[in-house]
Amino acid sequence: MAKRKTKNKLLSVVVPSYKEGKTIKDDLQILIKTLRIGLPDTYDFEVVCVEDGQFDDTTSEVAKLKAPELTFITYKENRGKGYAVRLGMSKAKGDLISFMDAGRDIKEKGIMMLLAHMDWYDADIIVGSKRHPASKLDYPLLRRILSVGYSFGIKILFGLSLTDTQSGIKIFKKEVVKKILPKLTIDRFAMDIEMLALAHHLGFTRIYEAPIELNFNMGESRVQFFPITNPNSPVRMAMDTLNVFYKLKIIKSYDTKKSSI
Repeated sequence: MAKRKTKNKLLSVVVPSYKEGKTIKDDLQILIKTLRIGLPDTYDFEVVCVEDGQFDDTTSEVAKLKAPELTFITYKENRGKGYAVRLGMSKAKGDLISFMDAGRDIKEKGIMMLLAHMDWYDADIIVGSKRHPASKLDYPLLRRILSVGYSFGIKILFGLSLTDTQSGIKIFKKEVVKKILPKLTIDRFAMDIEMLALAHHLGFTRIYEAPIELNFNMGESRVQFFPITNPNSPVRMAMDTLNVFYKLKIIKSYDTKKSSI
């Protein structure tokens, strides 16, 4: 009797995009090629690209791609990376659901490294970490210092023993996404820590880190503390992180909160 073929797992990769028209076509092509070549034979994949506001030719550039694995979502107004990731996750069909920033600061092969760590640790979530000892970095000193301070604060506030929560690459089990997605509220800034802290709060404690290769865009390396509306402002990050703590630990609004997605 012939052996019954085991159905492959599906990996979903959500790619939020904001004003990436000049590079998005090449970014997605390289990501899809990397996944086609590098994923284990037991995995299939899909890529869900979400354009966070229509400000350039991203839509027309993505339309040039003829990849069956690609789904493209766009909307007119800018809503923030958190909103874009949530929307992409709500459309994802994978057994594992990840997100990865556009722009190629983080090398695409990192997906395979995170996926391997998911299998090794039977993890709920794997977080790409700039501070993992095996990571390869081209990253400004000031941002490294801020990252150390932020991770220390995260451990105190939320009990998360992670050295880096903010790198733009993570993988979640589908059941984690199903539990946290209806409760997520942060559209910008501290969206990463909201996802991780809420998952941990709901009992998904198997959260581990994996190394990444990061070549930071040096054109954006200057940290701007003000205005606080700037998404790279540490002041705004701190404010939004404290807001997550207040809602999670003090008033416990996440116990009933429903997402806008």
